[in-house]
Amino acid sequence: MSMTNSGANFPVQTVAWEEFVKLTGISVDHLNEIIALGWITTSPALDERYSFKDSDIYRVRKLERICGDFELPVIGGTIIVDLLDRIDRLERMVRRLNDMEQ
Repeated sequence: MSMTNSGANFPVQTVAWEEFVKLTGISVDHLNEIIALGWITTSPALDERYSFKDSDIYRVRKLERICGDFELPVIGGTIIVDLLDRIDRLERMVRRLNDMEQ
């Protein structure tokens, strides 16, 4: 089973800060930390809402699960999520290449 959203490009949704926290289960401190790290980016709007991609919701959920399960700091979790995403992309590339050879 794939650990990512299969590389699909979802439209950007405008989600209020509180709604993003609710959808992901992330603490406000962790959210501020990953934004400061540049792991996800936001675009503030005039109505105090922020734009988060659907893939950010998925990635942050995965981050929170990994940090919680392994009692990791946020920076460690972001490294693991990035590596899992990279492994998934490489596995899909290998499958495509194998399919082309057959």
